[in-house]
Amino acid sequence: MKRSTTLIFVLMLSLLLVLSGCSSESEDVTITFTDNGWDSQMLHNEIAKQIVENAYDGYAVELSTGSSTMNWQAIIAGDVDLDIESWTDNVATYADDVANGDIVNVGVLVPDSAQGFYVPRYVIEGDSALGIEAVAPDLKSVEDLKKYAEFFPDDEDPSMGRIYGAIPGWMADEILFKKYEFYGLDETFNYARLGSEATLFASLASAYNLGEPWVGYCYEPTWITGKLDLVLLEDAPYDRELYLEGKSSFPAQELKIVSSNQFAEKAPDLLEFFQKYETGSQLISNALAHLDDTGATHEETAIWFLKEYDNLLDEWLPAAQAEQMRTYLKN
Repeated sequence: MKRSTTLIFVLMLSLLLVLSGCSSESEDVTITFTDNGWDSQMLHNEIAKQIVENAYDGYAVELSTGSSTMNWQAIIAGDVDLDIESWTDNVATYADDVANGDIVNVGVLVPDSAQGFYVPRYVIEGDSALGIEAVAPDLKSVEDLKKYAEFFPDDEDPSMGRIYGAIPGWMADEILFKKYEFYGLDETFNYARLGSEATLFASLASAYNLGEPWVGYCYEPTWITGKLDLVLLEDAPYDRELYLEGKSSFPAQELKIVSSNQFAEKAPDLLEFFQKYETGSQLISNALAHLDDTGATHEETAIWFLKEYDNLLDEWLPAAQAEQMRTYLKN
């Protein structure tokens, strides 16, 4: 009796081990994207996720939520696979990281982008149709702001103006704060950091709807630059070393897709897709405006985008994957 019980136990254990082995062999390979907290990257992440999980077989996507600085280190460590919409010119160590083989350039996501301090156009030119007078007609550059602090009052400190920086943890914020100090704006402006992109853009939209002056960080592509008439303030001509010290303009940079040095071996078929995955500033601004106008989620907007710009599937994907994606979208 004991022998029979022992034999049954051994057989059951063997069966469990076999089933466990089969289960692990059939599990999807997980691909990890950075989620640094801004809308355009979240949309790109969702578009790419839809394609990776539905045009290809055997992959699942997860997100690494954190600051851009933390996620950059995670890519170098191999804990994160891809940074989609990577603002590499904001990364002081970018060139060294590529040269050392820790970061791999995969492709150009958006060839035309901009960032810096913006004001609504009516601040400079007024808007007669809305009865708004220009309060800073000679405002052209970041340095000029020193003359106009009184027109951008800080509600919590009326003796100072308020200028909005980027989001804490974003690499751009470090550069902007250096710029704020370099131009002496700290003498007449308080530097305000809001906790999220949504809060920052809400402050801009609120001021814009009331026709009030506002100055702060913005970038393209975003839904808000696609909908509002904004002016990027001029700065000294771009210089790589001076820029990192806040002493020159941001470069009009290509937004890249970068990966860990392990990604190509981990998912060679996906590498081909990401090498071809390119959009454009206006295209993504249109999609983000759709997201804002309709109240859709990033996932819903990604599906709308893939249907609206169906031709991109043929540019990005092999024929079989493009057809598989179209079948999924129809269903």
